[in-house]
Amino acid sequence: QLQLAESGGGLVQAGGSLRLSCAASGATLGDYAVAWFRQAPGKGREGVSCISRSAGVTYYIDSAKGRFTISRDNAKNTVYLQMNSLKPEDTAVYYCAAIKAFNCQLTYPYWGQGTQVTVSS
Repeated sequence: QLQLAESGGGLVQAGGSLRLSCAASGATLGDYAVAWFRQAPGKGREGVSCISRSAGVTYYIDSAKGRFTISRDNAKNTVYLQMNSLKPEDTAVYYCAAIKAFNCQLTYPYWGQGTQVTVSS
């Protein structure tokens, strides 16, 4: 059974950077497409980025393009989300999710517990 654990969140000033990690256990993350979602206070969960199993396909929401980079190190069973030029509106709990598929999907059966990202103005 795949288990996911996020880390790397924290408090950062606007314009700063954070790198989130999604570490997998119990299965080979390289067999899964992986996505990052976020949920801000009082708002619904939204997909931020995803990466295909081979890392050949990546996707970003418009607000993340040019600022966030998703990557994976299958040897370390880990997916990363590098977030630069952070804005207060990026404040949210960030979750990683995975599905045993080649490409990104709309829904994911496996989820981590989330990591808080807070960007101060």
